[in-house]
Amino acid sequence: MNDIANFTLRRRRLGLAAMAVAASTLLASCSTLIGPRQVELPLDRMQQGLDKRFPLRQRVLAVLEVELSHPRLRVLDANDRVALELDASVVPLLGRQSWRGSMAISGRLQVDRAHNAIYLSDAHVDRFAFDGMDEGRQNQLASVANLLSDKVIKDMPIHRFRPEDLRYAGVQFELTGIATKPGALVATLAPAP
Repeated sequence: MNDIANFTLRRRRLGLAAMAVAASTLLASCSTLIGPRQVELPLDRMQQGLDKRFPLRQRVLAVLEVELSHPRLRVLDANDRVALELDASVVPLLGRQSWRGSMAISGRLQVDRAHNAIYLSDAHVDRFAFDGMDEGRQNQLASVANLLSDKVIKDMPIHRFRPEDLRYAGVQFELTGIATKPGALVATLAPAP
């Protein structure tokens, strides 16, 4: 009777071990079974994230204090491009007058895998206009717009994923691509190696 009990116990242990190996193999293969997925990021959600990072104050050329506020993000029709419109205020440090206006920047979306973020690349200043400022002075401030665009857009993500945003069904994903559609961005995620 003792031999039969030992045999049964060994058989159960062997069965449990086989089930554990099968379960771990199944879990390990889940990432390949799940495969890449796409996540839609509505513009209003992206807008809420941008609103938290503004107003943004920047000193330019050591003589101008610039404040950018009220960002408005929109999807452009072609080539996965977006536009960012901002209210702008410029105050010369040595003068009494200030100017209020707006700035519009457009660019192509780019993925930064290391930071799980989406940035604008190839940013272009489409408009930098101020109320009550003559055209000659606005042309002088155009270089300020390009400096601002380089500083602000280069370092500020349009959207950043939290680690928990990239986890689905127990599988860790990584950001691999980004595209646009009317009213939203579409992120492509793939299982992390």
